[in-house]
Amino acid sequence: MIHPLAQRAPATRPAGATRLCHTMAETTVVHLLRHGEVHNPAGILYGRLPGYHLSETGQLMAETVAKAVGGRDIVALYSSPLERALETAAPLSDKLGIEVVRDARLIEAGNLLEGSTVGQGYGLLRNPRNYRYFWNPLRPSWGEPYPVIVRRMRSVIDEARQAARGHETVLVSHQLPIWAIRCAAEGRRLWHDPRRRQCSLASITTLTFDGDRLVSIGYSEPAGSLRAGPSIPGA
Repeated sequence: MIHPLAQRAPATRPAGATRLCHTMAETTVVHLLRHGEVHNPAGILYGRLPGYHLSETGQLMAETVAKAVGGRDIVALYSSPLERALETAAPLSDKLGIEVVRDARLIEAGNLLEGSTVGQGYGLLRNPRNYRYFWNPLRPSWGEPYPVIVRRMRSVIDEARQAARGHETVLVSHQLPIWAIRCAAEGRRLWHDPRRRQCSLASITTLTFDGDRLVSIGYSEPAGSLRAGPSIPGA
């Protein structure tokens, strides 16, 4: 299972891996890949809603990631069952010649506000109709509890790590699930400001294990040059 790092990484540390050990017995690497940009001209908080596909830029992001990591020792590829995640996994699947395993544990976090329009002015936070959902930001009261997200992500990561022992594996998921499990692994509190998540579109959060021990967490943005600006939270 994933245990907190022996040394908590500061929230403002630079991107890249934090090494905590120098002698690696059996190294297994788990890459958590966030999906690419979604075609969403109406600015909908789509959450788990079906029918939201990658934009042209998102498709290019997926292809860029596949080129960046396709030469690594990746032996298994998992994905959230949502379209945007499966479409992000597709180019890597083609390059590696391995099938994508759909796993519901990688799905986007549940959100009572999905289907709402995210905009300026009277957006989600300023709309009085939504106030009833905001009574507990620590849980959070408007969606899937953080501990529940962490448990399901930990479960699928442990399973994927065992299947790829001594090699590498990629799990395609969504911003909040990836950030939540990273916070848990680093010993941080789970509640946070969504604007401060280090998990951009098509980014990779890398967990490196020495045997069963998590020894480093890295972060990279292979398709970062294609990112136009902030994305909608809960994507």
